[in-house]
Amino acid sequence: MTPPPKPRDPRRSSAQTPLSSGGAGASGVIRLLCVDDHAFLVEGLKAQFSVTGAGREFQVVGRLATAQNLVTEAQRLRPDIILLDIEMPGPDPFEMADRLHRQNERTKIVFLSAYVRDHYIAEAYRCGACGYFSKADEINDIINGLRQIAKEGGADCDFVFGPKVKARCRPPKQRPTLGGVRTAKREAQPPSRLETLSARELEVLRLIGKGLSRNEVAKALSRSAKTIDRHQERMLKKLGLETRAELMKFAIREGLAEA
Repeated sequence: MTPPPKPRDPRRSSAQTPLSSGGAGASGVIRLLCVDDHAFLVEGLKAQFSVTGAGREFQVVGRLATAQNLVTEAQRLRPDIILLDIEMPGPDPFEMADRLHRQNERTKIVFLSAYVRDHYIAEAYRCGACGYFSKADEINDIINGLRQIAKEGGADCDFVFGPKVKARCRPPKQRPTLGGVRTAKREAQPPSRLETLSARELEVLRLIGKGLSRNEVAKALSRSAKTIDRHQERMLKKLGLETRAELMKFAIREGLAEA
């Protein structure tokens, strides 16, 4: 005789329900949770979906101004993809994304930021995100990337690059996809230009970004000016730059001068 099914545990709340396990929802619509402190950007994204006809595929089910309640809201709303900004008030988005990913490895997180920095890309990869796009990317490239990510399993999905991000790093084992985006297999982290620098070179670059002269950098690190010049020459070669001024701009753009 077949035993009757076990009664549902009334203590199990919707907050304990697992997130989407991959692919679009039962309705075929890809549910998005947007985490961005600029409401107009989310409204603009909705408008773009409507204009391009993608409104039939995508539904923005919620918006958060910070990542403070990301875990709770992700459990409640059960989005297929979480679009996460980086530069916003509140807790560190990479830390929150990592926490969310550890709780459910199939959670699909995509960073959509105005800032395309090497260390941001590396952090996005490390915290288990499925992709990184620039807000300056064409809307069709973003849509195609989200489509690809929605079709694949969360933890097993390739890391999808938007065109602006792809231009900054050389992901291993590239393969073309829709919209000109590319992916990197999970077994290898996409190398960024910053990661080619040694610890000492990073320190020199940080000081250059702060506006210190070669002699001031040498004094700060207790090294000779000639030693600093050698570090600078190696950095220029590794980063594909030509002048010290370009090094300074690069350091500022990467946020190293703020460290």
